[in-house]
Amino acid sequence: MAKKSLIAREKKRKKLEEKFYLIRRYPTKEMSKARSLSESWEIQGKLEALPRNSAPTRLHRRCFATGRPRGNYRHFGLSRHAVREMVHQCLLPGATRSSW
Repeated sequence: MAKKSLIAREKKRKKLEEKFYLIRRYPTKEMSKARSLSESWEIQGKLEALPRNSAPTRLHRRCFATGRPRGNYRHFGLSRHAVREMVHQCLLPGATRSSW
């Protein structure tokens, strides 16, 4: 189980990312249309003025059940450990068990 402080930090980042989504999207579109270097620097300055944690690249996928940040399956939203346990308990339809 992940520390609750790390999970809370991820939730805070997700909320910030949703809040600044449209504000961050507009300058990135304008960056491709910039005609001069000074215009692109000005647009880049606007992006840098936004909070760092509002960038979507700072988000991590976490396991829905355990909060584990690594080894996640996007399809299930679970870590590999949780998926394996659920498959062995026949809780995930269509998944086959594997043991060697």
